[in-house]
Amino acid sequence: MDLPQLNNYRNLFLNDTKMLDVRAPVEFVQGAFPYSANYPLMSDDDRHIIGLRYKEAGQEAAIKLGHERVSGEIKENRVGKWRQFITHNPEGVLYCFRGGLRSRITQQWIYEATGVEYPRIEGGYKAMRRYLIDEFEASIKQQQFILLSGRTGAGKTILLDKLSRKIDLEKIYYHRGSAFGSHVTPQPSQIDIENQLSITLLKQCNQNNNQIVLEDEGANIGSRRLPESLILSMKQAPLVFLDSNLEERVENIFHEYITVSLNEYQTSLGNNPGFDTWSNNLYSAFEKIKRRLGGQRYSHLVSLLNKAIKHQTSTDESNYHKAWIEALLVQYYDPMYDYQLAKKADRLVFKGEKSQVEDYLKANT
Repeated sequence: MDLPQLNNYRNLFLNDTKMLDVRAPVEFVQGAFPYSANYPLMSDDDRHIIGLRYKEAGQEAAIKLGHERVSGEIKENRVGKWRQFITHNPEGVLYCFRGGLRSRITQQWIYEATGVEYPRIEGGYKAMRRYLIDEFEASIKQQQFILLSGRTGAGKTILLDKLSRKIDLEKIYYHRGSAFGSHVTPQPSQIDIENQLSITLLKQCNQNNNQIVLEDEGANIGSRRLPESLILSMKQAPLVFLDSNLEERVENIFHEYITVSLNEYQTSLGNNPGFDTWSNNLYSAFEKIKRRLGGQRYSHLVSLLNKAIKHQTSTDESNYHKAWIEALLVQYYDPMYDYQLAKKADRLVFKGEKSQVEDYLKANT
C-alpha cells in the first residue's frame, strides 16, 4: 500500500505544522525544526550498529538486523509513543533524514497499529533543511532591513516587542547579546537557530512585509553566529537611534540582568543553587571582558560586584548592583558603542526617545 507523502515545505512551515522526527536522538540534537518532537525509530546505538552492518553486508542485512533490534516490547513502546503523538497532532507529519526507509517503516507501523495514514515528508529532514537555506537567501534579497540602535540598556528589545514587522534576534538566539547575556539553559544549536530564523523571515515575507526592523547586533550573539548574508545586509541597512538617559538605562539593565535573570535561575535550579550559579555567571562575564576593561577598571568593578553580592546575601536587597551597572555602562559600554556608532553615522536616519522612535518605525515599516 502506498501511504501519503507531502512536499509542500512552505505550507508546513507557515502553518507551524507539528512534526514527528524519527531520526536517532544524536541527529535531532544536531539540528531540527521548531515544532518537531523526537520519537526515534532507532536509538543512537541501534543507528550505529545497523550502520556498520550496512557497510559490511549491504541494505538487506541491515534491515534484517534493524527488525531484530526493534521488535517485541521495544517496538510496542516506540509505536505507542507515535500513537500518542498522532492522537495529539492529527494534522501533523513525520520525517526521517532523507524521507527513506526509516520514515516508511514508521509510517507502515503506525498504519498497522492505528489504521491512520499519517503522511511522511518527501526528502525528509535534508530536503526541508535545504529548502530553508535557499529560502532564507532568497528572502534576504527581498528585504529592506531597518536597524534599531542605541546604547546598552536603552530598551531596544522592549520597543522591538511593540512592533509587528520585526524579527527579535535575541529571542531566536536565546541570548541577551552581551557578555552578561546568557540564560540558565544553553543556546539552541546553530542549525536550530538558522532554521527558526529562516521560518520567521519566511512568515514576514509571506505577509508582504518587506521592511523589517532588527536590533543592531554584532556578527555573533552569544556563541552563535548570524548568517553571512544577513550580516552583509545589516551592514548596509539604515539606523534608527533610540535615545535614553543613563538612569533609565541602569534601571532597564537592573531589571533584566538582576531581577529577571536571578528569578530565572532560581526557578530552574532552586533558591540557593540558582543564586550561586547566577552570581558566579556575573563574575565569569567580567572575566570575559577583563582584558578590554584593563586591570584597574576590572578590579574596581569587581569590588562593586562583591559589595552588591555580599549585601544581597545578608539582606536579600539587590539595589547595590546599580553601582557596578552604572560604572560599567559609563566606563566600558558607552565609549565602545559611541566608537562603533561613529563609523555608521552616514546610515543614521532618525534619532529620538521611545515614543518618537516607535512612531517613526511604525510609520516606515
